[in-house]
Amino acid sequence: MGKAVRAKTRPGKYGAGALLAGSGLPALLCSLTMSWPLGAAAQTVPAEGGETVLSELSVTGSGERAGGPVIGYRAGRSATATRTDTALRDTPQSVQVVPREVLVDQQDVRLTDALTNVSNVQPAGTIQGRSDTYILRGFRTQTYAIDGLVQSPVNTFQTTQRDLANVERVEVLKGPASVLYGQGDPGGLINIVTRQPTFTPTADITAQGGSFGFRRVQGSVSGAIPSVEGLAARFSFGTQDEATFRNFGGPENSRHFFAPAFFWNPDPSTRVYLNAEFSRQHSQYDEGLIARNGRVPLDNIRRFYGEPWSRYYGESNTIALLAEHDVNENLTLRQAINGQWGSFDVFATRAINPVGTTVARRLSVVDSLYNSIDSRTEALLHFNDPFAFRHTMLAGIEVVDGYRHPYSTQGSATTVSFLNPIRGSVPQVGTLTLQSDLRQKLQLFGLYVQDQIEFFPGLQLVLGVRFDTANQLYFQRTPTNPNKPPEQNLTGVSPRVGLVWRPLEPVTLYGSYTTSFTPQTANFLNGVSPPPETGEQVEVGARVDLIPDRLTVSAAAFRIVRQNVAVTDPNDNRYAIITGEQRSQGLEGDIAGEILPGWKIIGGIGYLDAEVTKDRFITVGNRLPAAPVFSTSLWSTYQFQAGPLRGWGFGGGVTYVGERFGDVSNSYKVGAYARLDATVFYEIDPTWRFAVNGRNLTDRRYIEQPFNTFNNLPGAPLTVLASLTARY
Repeated sequence: MGKAVRAKTRPGKYGAGALLAGSGLPALLCSLTMSWPLGAAAQTVPAEGGETVLSELSVTGSGERAGGPVIGYRAGRSATATRTDTALRDTPQSVQVVPREVLVDQQDVRLTDALTNVSNVQPAGTIQGRSDTYILRGFRTQTYAIDGLVQSPVNTFQTTQRDLANVERVEVLKGPASVLYGQGDPGGLINIVTRQPTFTPTADITAQGGSFGFRRVQGSVSGAIPSVEGLAARFSFGTQDEATFRNFGGPENSRHFFAPAFFWNPDPSTRVYLNAEFSRQHSQYDEGLIARNGRVPLDNIRRFYGEPWSRYYGESNTIALLAEHDVNENLTLRQAINGQWGSFDVFATRAINPVGTTVARRLSVVDSLYNSIDSRTEALLHFNDPFAFRHTMLAGIEVVDGYRHPYSTQGSATTVSFLNPIRGSVPQVGTLTLQSDLRQKLQLFGLYVQDQIEFFPGLQLVLGVRFDTANQLYFQRTPTNPNKPPEQNLTGVSPRVGLVWRPLEPVTLYGSYTTSFTPQTANFLNGVSPPPETGEQVEVGARVDLIPDRLTVSAAAFRIVRQNVAVTDPNDNRYAIITGEQRSQGLEGDIAGEILPGWKIIGGIGYLDAEVTKDRFITVGNRLPAAPVFSTSLWSTYQFQAGPLRGWGFGGGVTYVGERFGDVSNSYKVGAYARLDATVFYEIDPTWRFAVNGRNLTDRRYIEQPFNTFNNLPGAPLTVLASLTARY
């Protein structure tokens, strides 16, 4: 992975075989083509002849299972918090689920749009149009899980923006989750649950078109493969092109996504899953607007400080295999192997310093690659102890090996006016010099055990603990630092305890204590090997079924303390520094379900008190960036159930986000905003669906995603999106 590889990092040059060979991934992974579904031991797959293949954790009744389709807006089960098929009301931690039906009604094309429905979750920057970052309970996260598998542990961000073509549901586990997932952010975990194969033939395709040249086609087809007994497959895809409201003469942004998935059930006690995702993205390198004099001017939301030739190319690939076997009715064994690899390339001008009426810039060229392997072995055991208490025990071993190698150079670029930047400069490639040559290796080994103990119906205790060891090499060669630091050995223990009590059938009360442990992955100046980040949370909450099996409200109060936090260096936004301690505490509430037949609702409300509590560099008491004190969202639809208007539906929603500081130094602030959205749709018959959606109906100007002084993405103006769906 030296200079020979470095010469191949221009857009489109990387192939899967080259990355696998260059990273030393086992040849086995070359033959895999999928990623493992979360809680697969709890999966059910429709079988031929109308029967259903059930694992030992599946439930009857409504038919919902963790990770499976949800009828309506309300999910009743999830495996994200426990990695077992568990009712949400029996989970001692806040978990919010956004089902696929919500994504369809809102015509969501960004993960950001889906997460708007969850309390205390805010978008926090696209990293110059490359990927997505979020604020969960006051803390930034730049990664997520797919079917319960956390993405590459060494990446500071995903190399492509997430596509929703194969998404069944988006789940948000609030607070630390290291007891099961190892590395992770203390604010929570975003888990994307994918659509799984079915033996019953199904297919759907959607064409979308709208404002600013947006065009998209997505679809999915699933069914049995006749030539192999017990084998089913699903193929999902999404492809889109758009000029965007911030296009400045360069090529259109595009993203292409393909996701094959297979399920094999050779006998009643054995299940094998193969899943994969392949994404390719070309986009304009867009830093957004620049802060000045403590605010971000919104007089011109199309103001652009880059050049039309400033571009970004990224690709991401995920391949994994899960095999599980029921030894008997009480014991299930699981083995998962997951491989990830990808790359990105940047060729752009970047703002570095607004001085007076001008903005200084530099030319930035970055080539980066990453890869990782995750092997997970688990045993799931059900038993009763001598006191007749029922136990669901999960024990596992996880081994992760990750690597990344970003190589960046920089050169001269012309200055531009702050208020009227004029584009047209020629890239000064001849001035390029080394900025950073970073090589990071991270090896993790984790042992964990969890026990869900039911003392009697309505009273449960969840206990868990994880022990992690990590070996990390963080070598950043810069013009001022040619020396290689020693490898760093880290250890961490992540306990968890939670109690669930149901005093009345529709009411659940819970309390929990959870922790997190995360090796650092940010870019630190002069090759520093930083200490790991740690966090802990105390949470109490309640869930109430206002209408059994139809409408649920939940509420939680929490306090999170986070230590050794990496934040953007106020003196040089190319690097990060370690701050002392941050604290976030607050309240939140969520609602999801159906009020009356055809009338559905989902939304949340949140209050946050998030600030720096100890630090050597940052002023104690500063608010955490991009975390509003108050935020709320509400979305509701109604579809006529009978009469001449049957099949017609309409809906709308409001999103309110309070003012936020843009950086941890609190050097500038972005204002509050309220956005109104609406939809009207018509299901012509079970096969055809037509919809028109409008976003930001009042054409409000606002900053949607603050990131740092030079990166503040404005929200899109009034946008209209039409879609036509055919289903079989």
